[in-house]
Amino acid sequence: MHSSETQELQDVAQRCLEIAKSQGASAAEVGASSGKGLSLSVRLGEVESVEYHRDKTVGVTVYLGERKGSASSSDFSLAALTETVAAALNIARHTGADSAAGLADPSLFATTFPDLDLYHPWEIDPDTAADLARQCEDVARAADPRIRNSEGASISTGEGASVYANSLGFMGSSRGTRHSLSCSVIAEDDSGMQRDYWYDVARRPSDLASPAEIGRVCAERALRRLGARKISTCTAPVLFENQVAASLLGHFAQAISGGSLYRKASFLQDSLGQTLFPSHIRIYEEPLRRRGLASASFDGDGVATRNRDLIRDGVLQSYLLDVYSARKLGLQSTGNAGGAHNLTLAPGTDDLEALLRKMGRGLLVTELIGFGVNGVTGDYSRGAAGFWVENGSIQYPVEEITIAGNLREMFRGMVAVGSDLLIHGGTGSPSVLIERMTIAGD
Repeated sequence: MHSSETQELQDVAQRCLEIAKSQGASAAEVGASSGKGLSLSVRLGEVESVEYHRDKTVGVTVYLGERKGSASSSDFSLAALTETVAAALNIARHTGADSAAGLADPSLFATTFPDLDLYHPWEIDPDTAADLARQCEDVARAADPRIRNSEGASISTGEGASVYANSLGFMGSSRGTRHSLSCSVIAEDDSGMQRDYWYDVARRPSDLASPAEIGRVCAERALRRLGARKISTCTAPVLFENQVAASLLGHFAQAISGGSLYRKASFLQDSLGQTLFPSHIRIYEEPLRRRGLASASFDGDGVATRNRDLIRDGVLQSYLLDVYSARKLGLQSTGNAGGAHNLTLAPGTDDLEALLRKMGRGLLVTELIGFGVNGVTGDYSRGAAGFWVENGSIQYPVEEITIAGNLREMFRGMVAVGSDLLIHGGTGSPSVLIERMTIAGD
């Protein structure tokens, strides 16, 4: 994506601001973006789908004092932009006043834009992409005779540019890329069939795991689930494998997000400064991480981001706030319009085997199914699959179980975290051992 495309987005944003001013808006902000990419999937060696995409959009928000309206368009012509601004203004005229509405304080705007190394385009043609996906699937299928079928392998690459500008003089732009490779296969023996998958995602193609590695891990994960049993209902420690442990960070982020807090829809209401986790737990966000998949030097309000701890020594240091939610709460934006940036649970020193020994007897969870989390109460109940552990060693795979607890108690019960930090996407977590949960089986 050439710099000329970024310049076009900047020109579109500036034009919208000028139109908004001429039509009587007291303030305005614009987000414009464009992107393109390729997605391809194969199954049993044959190409199943090839999809190219190219898109662009502009969103305009205008203010008439404390009244706000928004509209968007995929047409960048002057006539379409004029109509879009007019539509936003018409909406604003019919909405009620909201004292929290408005642009950020200029003192919060980003003034430096470090190169976070986010843009690494992959000039790959469909034939080459298909070959990589086939390699991935071929390795998985050849790993063991019990790999009897495949759900396929997929590869995708995309790049995009975006601009945010407002009538207080802020304009920021960014370019980024995202590439991924995944595989899913089905293993079968006398006990039945089991499926599993593996994938990787990165800003830079060379940072992706090799097709052979993804295929190998995919096959291993499917094979190890063969012979899965049901277990009786019990209460026991639960060890979340790193890739599913990241979901716990997602629940935490939702609970401390401004939207949940000002609506009083969070079990962590009024928790700032409280001890929520054991003292060894540190959770941080790192928006200025080079090549991070959720890196940005400014948020969706133009507010500067910074690397910071959210949990330090188990204590909640800060919420995740955009400008609007911060005003509703009487606080200041934390630069989180659009969510958390590279949210990460700091790893410990124990590898997975050491965590299993520490657990002794309990459940290792490797897959979560469904969504049964109440953000207001923190009650947690999800389908799961994994492995039963005795004397610190995996005994057999288990399936068709439900794990249940309360997130506040689960956070307090994080007795250990592993050294196996896995960063897939915008969240990173090692494996996490929780002291006690209810495991519902037969």
